[in-house]
Amino acid sequence: MASKAVSCMLLSINTILYFIVIVAASWAVNHGIVKSRETASVLPMPARIFPIYFPFGNLATGFLIIYSLLAGIVGFITSLNGLHNLAQWDSASQHVAAASSLISWLLTLLAMGLACKEISIGWTDSNLRTLETVLIILSGTQLFCTGAIHIRVEEVVRSEMEIGGRV
Repeated sequence: MASKAVSCMLLSINTILYFIVIVAASWAVNHGIVKSRETASVLPMPARIFPIYFPFGNLATGFLIIYSLLAGIVGFITSLNGLHNLAQWDSASQHVAAASSLISWLLTLLAMGLACKEISIGWTDSNLRTLETVLIILSGTQLFCTGAIHIRVEEVVRSEMEIGGRV
């Protein structure tokens, strides 16, 4: 029963953090779209082909923004879905929550790896540093959340087996 409370708390925190990631990454994409026409017009040909040029950050910024937006959207929906599934008590909903939590964690790890690469290259502004920090924190909290949900799945399966008399 304690894993249900821990899972709900971690999913609530992750919902807020993923929302912050969505907002920061969406701002960066919008800023890149608005500034790309004037900034990319002076670049050589291969750089002008890419529709969004990020006039801030470094060479890893484009990949970080796109993957963090993807991880943020998937993680936000997964966290909301996980809260809904944890409110139910059946085994099927717990397995769905466990699988989607694992997928969300893997996408968050990918975005966190790109954030670490951007940090190692250097030269980012404060909005990108916020995004990088939140992604690094999210990779840890999503790991704990995924573990708590998997523990919860084992508890639900065990209780259903005891009720069915298959112990």
